[in-house]
Amino acid sequence: MSLKIGVVMDPIASITYYKDTTLALLLAARECGHELYYMEPTDLYLSRDQARAFARPLEVFEDADKWHELGAPSDIALGELDAILMRKDPPFDTDYIYSTYILEAAQRQGALIVNDPASLRDCNEKIFATQFPQCCPPMIVSARMDQLKSFHKDHKDVIFKPLDGMGGSGIFRCRADDPNVGSILETLTEQGRHLIMAQKFIPEISNGDKRILVVAGEAIPYALARIPAEGETRGNLAAGGRGQPQPLTERDQWIVSQVAQQLVERGLLFVGLDVIGDYLTEINVTSPTCVREIDRAYDTQIGAKLMQAVENQVSSRAAKV
Repeated sequence: MSLKIGVVMDPIASITYYKDTTLALLLAARECGHELYYMEPTDLYLSRDQARAFARPLEVFEDADKWHELGAPSDIALGELDAILMRKDPPFDTDYIYSTYILEAAQRQGALIVNDPASLRDCNEKIFATQFPQCCPPMIVSARMDQLKSFHKDHKDVIFKPLDGMGGSGIFRCRADDPNVGSILETLTEQGRHLIMAQKFIPEISNGDKRILVVAGEAIPYALARIPAEGETRGNLAAGGRGQPQPLTERDQWIVSQVAQQLVERGLLFVGLDVIGDYLTEINVTSPTCVREIDRAYDTQIGAKLMQAVENQVSSRAAKV
């Protein structure tokens, strides 16, 4: 089955070739014989009630010197595409939300959107995880200094983080005797004006913050453990962490089993679960990464699995028409 697949992403010329997950997905789509169209968020627009975009035909290559080639832009109706991959990185700001409205219109007009636009809005990557309390460490979401300080007093070693960050930005670890708790909370909450999350510190972070990829409700059987650099608490690769691919544990598989049904029901075809030790800490729905690192270690062909899921969804939708 040959499909017309669009991708909404950050500038493709600026990606890091050897580790970019979006490129891995596009290369898999090319291998499946799909026709690719490239868009950046500002290319999307609504004309009356129709979702449209200035899209460019896209060719991708497994070549570190030339990994893409773009054709001339044309004004297309997004509903004429079979599927659209929404791969714009955070921040999840108002412009991102406006893009999801346009993609939601494209969805009504016939295109499969990966991931579902309404779920992108509804499933904040940190708060969504709290819907599975059996999987999560002790935590609180609040803007109140008294509540956050009380949580720190109770648990003694705590991670404070913003709800809209990525790549480990804005994350602070505060031990029991940390003299800067008040200042950190004032900064993160902007004097109590913004909600933040506090989680009990999980010592197993020294073994890595595992990224588990889930495609159409099925876990890839290997994760990437992102191990913090010397002197760091954060395992994020963007914060200097080292990636170590490894098989899923029984506990990892159990966590996936707890969340998989909701992911499928919400139209979240491609998701990254973050697991530290025995605990689920985040559910990444916007632009999960780590495909290339896991593929290199285990030949998992994650992009091909996602393309198969997309083809299945498109066929299923066509059969209902």
